[in-house]
Order: sequence, then structure tokens, then C-alpha cells
Amino acid sequence: MKTARTTRAARGRPRGSGAEAPAASVQALDRALRLLEVLAGADGMTLTALAHASGLATSTVHRLLATLAAHGFVEIDEQDQTWTIGVEAFRVGQAFHRRFKVATMGRPMMRELMEATGETANIGIFEGGDVVFISQVESAEPIRAFFRAGERRHAHASGIGKALLAEMPRERVDRIIRDKGLPHFTDATITDAERLRADLDEIRRRGWSLDDEERSRGMRCIAAPIFDENGEAIAGLSISGPADRLEPERVDRLGPMVRRAADAVTRAIGGRLPER
Repeated sequence: MKTARTTRAARGRPRGSGAEAPAASVQALDRALRLLEVLAGADGMTLTALAHASGLATSTVHRLLATLAAHGFVEIDEQDQTWTIGVEAFRVGQAFHRRFKVATMGRPMMRELMEATGETANIGIFEGGDVVFISQVESAEPIRAFFRAGERRHAHASGIGKALLAEMPRERVDRIIRDKGLPHFTDATITDAERLRADLDEIRRRGWSLDDEERSRGMRCIAAPIFDENGEAIAGLSISGPADRLEPERVDRLGPMVRRAADAVTRAIGGRLPER
């Protein structure tokens, strides 16, 4: 059972800590948001682990967690004294889905695509120069791709990222390359700007992109852009799976299928497809 309160001092709280007034400052807000970001990337963390990951003092983390718990944004598991994201954070997060309708209206197409290909289907958006995954329909295969909602990936080594970069003006792509760089992840990662631009030209021509083990060795991803009513690419739809299932011949067959599914999402949200 999860609750925001406990009477024993264990790994979840420092010894001798009592109720303390929360810090009412912009700095406290910044630190609390940092804690939520750290917790969002884990399945449960002790107080000590949270303090280490956030770079904050244990006593500071405790005060912030107490405030967040009082509002339902975090919870503590009494059994193992680990902190997790609370139901209120989930409720607030759903406001994004209501605003960004592609996340909900694209679900039927994602499910159809997953069932037709047997691979995990994802929708991601471009934010701050990165790809952020906002929705997923997992494959039933025992070995499959998995992306946590809210996870960020460098655009140049992502199927969705390259599908969206391919639809951007050259100047914006150059600015993203300058600001974010082209970090190396595997031997297949494109780390040369000219090679990336050539790849983006080919993606734009055929209408779908391929992450060919560029982010994670042994995994491939096929993606296509989703457009809004102005014909601007606002999101991407992809399938991801092991490279030994997504072999080159199969990739060539599935690429147009992913593009058609992304086009269906575009139409569902009232978007406009560009001239190909």
C-alpha cells in the first residue's frame, strides 16, 4: 500500500526528520521540478538515490518530497521506502494529451500498424531539438522495442527525429546541428553533417525514414511524419524492433506502410499532406 506518510525512519526519509515548512521560492520550484524529472525516468527511488541523482542535499530533497506528496505528485512505498510519481502528476500530464490530439487520435492507427507488422508502434514529437515519445503500442513479441513515455532521444539518431528533420527548412536543421551536435552512439550513427543532410534529402523524397541501428546496436526504426492543418510536420509515427526481424528487404516493404499509417493520422487530426 502506498501513502505519503510513515512513522519509521528508513531509506525513504532521513533519521530525525519531522514536518518542515516547504520552501516558498522559485529555486524550490525549480528543484521540485528537477525531482519530478528524475523520478519520471525511474520505477522507484530511495531518498538517498534521489539526492544523488538530483545533486541536492538529502534534507532538501526530503522537504520537497513532503510538499509534492501532500499534493499527490509523488508517493512513497512503505514496504521498500522508495518514492514514485503520484497519481496527481499523471492527471496533470493527461492535460497534454487532451491538448495534443495526435496522441489520442493516433492510437487506432498505431494499434493497426502494430498488429500488421508485429512491431512496437510509437508517436513522438519534436521539442527542444530532441524527439520526445508521447505514446506507444507495444508489440506482443517477447523481444521488442520499448520507449518510456516522455523519453528524449537525439533527433539525428532517431527514426522519428530524422523524419521530422527532413521536413524542416535547411537553416533550422543547421541550427539544430550546431546547438545539439551529432553525438556518436554506435558505429552506424551519422556524425557528419553533410551525410545527415544527404540522408534527410532521401527521406523527404521517399516519405519515410530509417534508424538503421544508429541509436542502439541491434535495433531498427522506420518512421514517417504527421502534418497539421498548415502542412507542417508536428509529430512522427514509427515502428521499432530488432534488426534481425526488420531486415533490409522487410524494411523496404514496411516503409510505405508506415508512411500510409502516418498519413491516416494526419487526416484524422484534420491535417494537410504536402505535395510529394
